[in-house]
Amino acid sequence: MKDLNEILAIARAVGWGAADILQSYYHGTATDSNLKVEYQQNEPVTVADVAVSQYILEQLQTALGDKDFAYISEETYKNQLNQNPESTPDWVWIIDPLDGTRDFIDKTGDYAVHIALVKDHRPILAVVAVPEQQKLYYATKGGGTFVETRNGVTQIQLPSQNTKPIEDLTIVVSRSHRNDRLNYLLQNLPFGNHKPVGSVGCKIATILEQQADVYISISGKSAPKDWDIAAPELILTEAGGKFTHCNGNFLKYNTGDISQWGDLLASNGQYHEILCQEAARILAQLGE
Repeated sequence: MKDLNEILAIARAVGWGAADILQSYYHGTATDSNLKVEYQQNEPVTVADVAVSQYILEQLQTALGDKDFAYISEETYKNQLNQNPESTPDWVWIIDPLDGTRDFIDKTGDYAVHIALVKDHRPILAVVAVPEQQKLYYATKGGGTFVETRNGVTQIQLPSQNTKPIEDLTIVVSRSHRNDRLNYLLQNLPFGNHKPVGSVGCKIATILEQQADVYISISGKSAPKDWDIAAPELILTEAGGKFTHCNGNFLKYNTGDISQWGDLLASNGQYHEILCQEAARILAQLGE
């Protein structure tokens, strides 16, 4: 099997290729650029989602094969649900070809490509491409986080010390994925600034760019999926941020349940434990 740096180079190239395809649909230059929208379990799916999913899977499987790796994509995972878990390789690619489909349709620019490699239920390699920003974030476990543009590569390291009062922190919030528990929490946390951003990848990129400090996901009737979280988690934590359940537990992926149930909090690392404790206290007031 190729070493991790070789695999990362492949994933970065695939990420850029996927970003180019998405932009061709977004800006109407693709051959089949009619963005017909269908709904699966109340979530929108477009021809762009499917085209990019096929592209990523074909590119990775051609370069890396199926012997050492399994592949789980948002657009194909239902076909894999009946597979025997014991026959699944230790290394699993978890892919979201278009995170932020609603924002893609609404033309907010907040959409991203997520590609993560998971081993032992934890991400060890991640790529998050943000096409409209012409940026690709990538990380490997223990190797740091970098942002790549068409002009070069820069390492990202978030400040290790608290740089402002807790009430001055900015939280990134979803435009569409909200529920009563999350709204209650947001009303009762001490943040002075709320910043609407689509796509989990774009939310975490906003934290990496130091335009926001915190992101919270509270599951209700539904929850974010593995492919929403795995790649963004690693690019944040390798830059010095934190991404945990509010009880401090790490997230796990490829467990047989693709939903990330629970109360999740991502931050630039500042006040993370305090925020987790406060979120848990406020949510406990609501009960289950």
